[in-house]
Amino acid sequence: MKSNPVYTPFTALALKFVGVIMILSSLFDYISLAIPPKIDSGDAFRDWQWVTTTQVVNQGIVPLVGIALLVIGYWIANSIGNSSKSSVGQLKLAFWLSSLLGLIFLLLVLLHTSNTLWRSSQNFEKIKEQATQLEQQLEAQSQQLGTALKQLKESDKRTQAEEELKQIEEAIEKGQVPANQLPQVQAQAQIVKNLLEASKENPDAAPDKFKEENLNKIRTQKLDAENQIKSQVWKPGIKTIINSLLLAIGYIAIGWTGLRSFGN
Repeated sequence: MKSNPVYTPFTALALKFVGVIMILSSLFDYISLAIPPKIDSGDAFRDWQWVTTTQVVNQGIVPLVGIALLVIGYWIANSIGNSSKSSVGQLKLAFWLSSLLGLIFLLLVLLHTSNTLWRSSQNFEKIKEQATQLEQQLEAQSQQLGTALKQLKESDKRTQAEEELKQIEEAIEKGQVPANQLPQVQAQAQIVKNLLEASKENPDAAPDKFKEENLNKIRTQKLDAENQIKSQVWKPGIKTIINSLLLAIGYIAIGWTGLRSFGN
């Protein structure tokens, strides 16, 4: 089946029209993204930069496709002798725009790398501070446990604790504890029970055992949080950096090659 030459000029026009629409639409999106919201601190501004750069890079392929469609449309029009000076001017402008976008995406590689390093450092510092606070609290709890166990060595203190535990358990069984206080009372009963059991086994070693067990939990939680940061910050960060670099190469290659073909 032979192709109808009537549709060739229309094809060239349609490709150029779609290309221009894609380019302009992307530029408007970039302008809207580049306008920062009301930001009160430098940290919030860097967070906004990190998110905005990711969004810009994710949409970076759209104007590249638009420029490619514009070039194809011009090539088809030129091949059938239907090109004009205005089309050549539009094509040169597209090549200049491509070169400019290539430079912008190259700068975004550096910006996003810096912000990713900063974002990761900030999150790791927060995790370290939280772990330090928990370890300090654990040290205080361990000392309190040691003091309580020393007191239970005295027969009268132990008897008093056993009676206290018995009274609490009876109150819970008889439903004498209000529903809103039940969780607190149950937790108190469990603490007393744990103290009595620890005092029977090895009261001197109990504080160290308690500290070691909970310290391992804190370290595990810290490691999990650090792995989560790597997943939430570094993986998308590296992906954006690589994509931005590839876009920069693509834009610059098209722009410079196109301008050289016009002798500029």
